[in-house]
Amino acid sequence: MARRRKGRQIDGILLLDKPYEMSSNHALQACKRIYFANKAGHTGALDPLATGMLPICFGEGTKFSQFLLDTDKTYIVTAKLGVRTTTSDADGDVVSEKPVNVSDEQLADALESFRGDTKQVPSMYSALKHKGQPLYKYAREGITIEREPRDITVFQLDLLRFEDDEVDMQIHVSKGTYIRTIVDDLGELLGCGAHVSMLRRTKVGPYPVEKMVTIEQLETLLNEAKEQGKAPSELLDPLLLPMDTALFELSEINVDEEAANYLKHGNPVMVPGATSETDMIKLTVGEERRFIGVGHINNDGMVAPKRLVVDHSND
Repeated sequence: MARRRKGRQIDGILLLDKPYEMSSNHALQACKRIYFANKAGHTGALDPLATGMLPICFGEGTKFSQFLLDTDKTYIVTAKLGVRTTTSDADGDVVSEKPVNVSDEQLADALESFRGDTKQVPSMYSALKHKGQPLYKYAREGITIEREPRDITVFQLDLLRFEDDEVDMQIHVSKGTYIRTIVDDLGELLGCGAHVSMLRRTKVGPYPVEKMVTIEQLETLLNEAKEQGKAPSELLDPLLLPMDTALFELSEINVDEEAANYLKHGNPVMVPGATSETDMIKLTVGEERRFIGVGHINNDGMVAPKRLVVDHSND
């Protein structure tokens, strides 16, 4: 006998404005509870001290969360000069304190060194794994693991404010870039040390900031639905973005219903003019461009399924 699914099947992406001092997992569980969703996952954790855009994928949308993990992101950060910490943020223990004697010109020169393509050694307090354990667990035990420098790109770094010992910046970076490491490296370059005192993620890929919602807003809608005798889904579900919005970087191939049926059964199909220079392509069906998943062009030049959406309408 099949186990009964707990929660409802709902597919889509919610742009959550994660609150301060809440872990990404707790934020995820709160959204899952509010939506009474049977399946949900987030796309790239934010530290408890960080706020801002945390895309939450529901249902079949979780299959495509990796695409958002791999996309570029934009942050606003405040660097506190003069104090270096173990975690490179305000949560860590103080490692050193030094006077701040930094000129505008020195800061401008230092910031310039971070722009463009560079290499970065990930923080020991990151979630990167070594032998199955995240690095921060080793760090808490006083163990340092050798980390390989990683290629990153800082597409844009704008100085917003430099006042006394605080530096506000807006930074647009490639995947896998640690803002706390940039701030720590900046402090060392300036000779005074620095740590992150405020961090807010304002953008993930092309997702619009104005679509972000808070947990408080979701709770309010949930209560309004109960008071009005409505199903919560009536007020909550319109906030969700289509799950294929995570695939904005992929080229699209549109097929007819017959070809879609072959794909759904794991068979490749020939699509005239189908070419792709990327590893994956977005698959849609018919004039309404109904999204059915992602595929790739195989060695025979045929469109083959890779990760498809399961139709739960008959569940």
